[in-house]
Amino acid sequence: MTRQTETLEAALPRAVGARVTGAWVPIRNLSPQHRPRISDHLLALNERDRLLRFGMLATDEQIRGYVDHIDFERDLVFGIFDRRLEVLAMAHLAFEPAGDQPGTVVEFGVSVSERARGRGYGARLFDHAVTHARNRGAKTMMIHIARDNTAMLGIVRRAGADVQFDGSEAVARLLLPQDTLGSQIEELVGHQAAEMDYRIKMQVLRLDRLRPPCLRQLADKL
Repeated sequence: MTRQTETLEAALPRAVGARVTGAWVPIRNLSPQHRPRISDHLLALNERDRLLRFGMLATDEQIRGYVDHIDFERDLVFGIFDRRLEVLAMAHLAFEPAGDQPGTVVEFGVSVSERARGRGYGARLFDHAVTHARNRGAKTMMIHIARDNTAMLGIVRRAGADVQFDGSEAVARLLLPQDTLGSQIEELVGHQAAEMDYRIKMQVLRLDRLRPPCLRQLADKL
């Protein structure tokens, strides 16, 4: 490992990937350039996780179609990356018109890689999405949840959502408060910090690729 790599890695927040309650986790806005990483993340989900995320056993072809049709200009997509810039968890905040006021209703969907479970990423992404939704004038967030998805049910209930069950599915409806100066600042600061974290990880990854393969393999085992 070069001194530059060590310095850049040392600059990364220690909270990234740590299972510490209350520790900061960088959540980055995703864009069309991230479609391949989003696709890799979703395709790696097992059958159970695909059912929880999409409400059905989505095939690889259906997942690729979903990723290809994400409207990044209308919707918001967030991701949590590991040090190799692989997506550990992601959320899709889809904006839908409600009556004569477009954008007042949003739908939230989230997925977490199996290897990233137990770190609270689902709750982090939910809180992050709530902040962004209210800052854009949304009034209501809808979340479709499998009846046996106790983790997500707990998250929305703690947020104060009204949950209605219909067979094997639950639909949560969360009324969002109006945005404030504090929520706008929170979004801005979080965005800048996550962008810096992403750029540092990208630079570390580029430097790692310059190392001989034997050293990269050794580093992966450490």
